[in-house]
Amino acid sequence: MRTGVYTINKGVNRPLEFKGLKAQYIWWLGGAIAGVLLLFAILYISGVNPWVCLGIAGVTGLVLFRQVFRMSRLYGQYGLMKKRAARLVPDRIVMRTRKTFLLWKES
Repeated sequence: MRTGVYTINKGVNRPLEFKGLKAQYIWWLGGAIAGVLLLFAILYISGVNPWVCLGIAGVTGLVLFRQVFRMSRLYGQYGLMKKRAARLVPDRIVMRTRKTFLLWKES
């Protein structure tokens, strides 16, 4: 069996990257895998057919795996945080009176 050498960090002040996953998406993929494993265990313990458990866990794992890789590629290290922050910025500020600006002038 052949073992490979994987470079994880490219340098100082660079984001953590492993096999194309960047920064926080590594943790998200780990959480997704743990969630799928927990889902399989719950289904198996509750008496569902093991093949059905494997099918559900496999499809769910594949969907989560693809989604996390897609978000890592699409948004990068900080892109998803920027997208979430952009929703908090108002589209416009409506001022119906000059009172605010007149108070500014006095200060």
